[in-house]
Amino acid sequence: MKVLYIGDIVAKIGRRAVVQVLPKLIEEKQIDFVIAQAENMSTGNGITAKAIKEVEDAGVDFFTGGNHSFKKPEGVEMMNRPNSNIIRPANYPGQTPGRGWQIAKTPFGNILVINVLGQTFNGPQLDHPLKVIDAILEDNKDEKLAATIVDFHADLSSEKVAIGFYLDGRVSAVVGSHTHVSTADAKVLPGGTARISDVGMTGPIDSVLGVKKEIIIDKWLNQLPNKFDWPKVGTVQFSSVLIDIGPDSKARSIEQILINTEVS
Repeated sequence: MKVLYIGDIVAKIGRRAVVQVLPKLIEEKQIDFVIAQAENMSTGNGITAKAIKEVEDAGVDFFTGGNHSFKKPEGVEMMNRPNSNIIRPANYPGQTPGRGWQIAKTPFGNILVINVLGQTFNGPQLDHPLKVIDAILEDNKDEKLAATIVDFHADLSSEKVAIGFYLDGRVSAVVGSHTHVSTADAKVLPGGTARISDVGMTGPIDSVLGVKKEIIIDKWLNQLPNKFDWPKVGTVQFSSVLIDIGPDSKARSIEQILINTEVS
């Protein structure tokens, strides 16, 4: 089974890049299942039905989230639907809307997708991500799974490296998201778990993490509040990884796929 994970899709310009790149990529690489990081997919952060449909029509099957997932009420309502293909981090406490994991039923077998937030900078009020994943895996130990994919939405590369080793041999892949900067450490660990610290963003290259560069530089230079804005045209890097998973649900390979495309 070949699973493609697309890094943080940023605003309309990022969605348009997915529409341009993904259908051909699915055909060329014979991809079976596509997961996308969706928390920044609508302009201004959050999720909308229009944004989801746009990339679903291009071939995305499933969506993970992060600390911006709840920015739009429309997206929260979508996450609350039974059997939603949109999840948010599982280690939010209490009665947070939505759910942090889901089993996607596919012609290629059932895929367990888990989403968790790192605790550093995201808040100590979060439940411990490693313990939360342990509980989810225990709850699903009797499920016949073709793959288990973990999206670890976190700031610290040290946490992202550590969680890969912690879960090695227990899940098919641990993919890092959140920093919007691709890392060069994709590998399959000894136990058969593919990992990468951060897949990067699917967003404009001429920007600071997807936001117009002038805004961020001015905010940093003058230390004054500034309204964010996102480029609407330009070169976009489509950032993704392709994970080949064997019949034993262990990863055979992980390939970083970075494609530049022009959005006009």
